[in-house]
Amino acid sequence: MAEEYLLDTNIVSAFIDKEASVVAQVQANSVFLSSIVLGELYFGAYKSGRVTLNVARVEVVEHSILLIECDGKTAKIFGEVKNQLRRIGRPIPENDIWIAATALQHDLILASRDAHFQAVDGLKVEIW
Repeated sequence: MAEEYLLDTNIVSAFIDKEASVVAQVQANSVFLSSIVLGELYFGAYKSGRVTLNVARVEVVEHSILLIECDGKTAKIFGEVKNQLRRIGRPIPENDIWIAATALQHDLILASRDAHFQAVDGLKVEIW
């Protein structure tokens, strides 16, 4: 049975690079893209040595994976998660808190390669 996943930036990058195991997971499941991840991908493309090629690759992903944008509910969850991490002394990067909040808001499993997401209460994470 297919699961529903929010893809972290490192997973989308592996997908763009045609990493076989990630491509298979994406094809076998329902996947979503956070607007935060999309911004990170565009940043990586613009700072690369092959801007035109990499921007085009990101645009293909943008148009092929359903995009979830942040809203007021995402912001509220962001605040809760950031405070929870502050209380336990386990800060993670700001963008990753937004990504976690998006996954929590939409009850999606976060596909990532970053172990620090394990510190977020209630977040379902799979390391791909």
